[in-house]
Amino acid sequence: MERSVVRKLPDGSTMRVEPYHVCLKGLETAVLCRDEEDYDVMVKVLAVCARRNNVIIVTYSVVSNHTHTAVLAATWDDAQAFGEESKKVYSMFFHRKYGEEGILRRVKVKALWLDNPFYLRNALAYIPRNALDNGGDIADYPWSGHRAMFRRDRPTGMPVSALTKRERRKMLHTGESLKGVPWLLDGEDRLVPSSICDNAYLEQVFNGDPAFYLKTIGGVNVAEMRHLLEEKPYVMQTDTEFYKSVEELCQRWFKTGLPTLSLERKIRLLPYIYRTSKTTIPQLARVFGLSRDRVATTLGKAK
Repeated sequence: MERSVVRKLPDGSTMRVEPYHVCLKGLETAVLCRDEEDYDVMVKVLAVCARRNNVIIVTYSVVSNHTHTAVLAATWDDAQAFGEESKKVYSMFFHRKYGEEGILRRVKVKALWLDNPFYLRNALAYIPRNALDNGGDIADYPWSGHRAMFRRDRPTGMPVSALTKRERRKMLHTGESLKGVPWLLDGEDRLVPSSICDNAYLEQVFNGDPAFYLKTIGGVNVAEMRHLLEEKPYVMQTDTEFYKSVEELCQRWFKTGLPTLSLERKIRLLPYIYRTSKTTIPQLARVFGLSRDRVATTLGKAK
């Protein structure tokens, strides 16, 4: 399997891209999607914001209080920007519809690089399993990209590119030009998953074997993936826990432990750890064995 692939991006450029998991996670008490219109709008927001931020959706799942999206992006910044804009655009819709403020302020966004085959496969398998959180069936859940995978029939529907500006505002909640997009709408004006997902990428990750894909979905360690993708990025860890996390990343990236890591590699690793974990400059200094000034300078946080 290939994690890094060459793709034509929405802006027309052709680049090598990497897989990222992007999560918009609300509090247990914050219901972001309250009816079918909300779910439909969230899926369309993900599609539109992916295009705006030059990333490609591989698969997705929307449940009541959070979303998971696997994307291909040239940089972590692009993947994170996609998540941030999705939150912003959906929050405007939510405010117009319900007149409520503050709900989306409590929604966190984290883009995580899926930097090894095990992590990638299990993330792609974990995403469709979230249908179970809403009491849905994985195979038929309407707010997931699962139905796009391992299909051999040609998708059908109304081409989004043929819609007028008024129709785009009504059906896609955007007036911007969508000329050239391959997206299709079904008979209920919902986006057809196979028209917005890069199913070819997911399929090659599972060696083109649908049985392997389904077996991985059935066997994924849900608690482990929830911790890695939903909880760990948002919760401050103790120094011991944080050291273990950094050590694991060192082994994946550099095949060596943190104590033997060169200063050059520590400098390379620091920004990624800072962006994808809930941590502080003092904790980073302690765990990396660097001065606070060195860490702050590396992160562009020096006073």
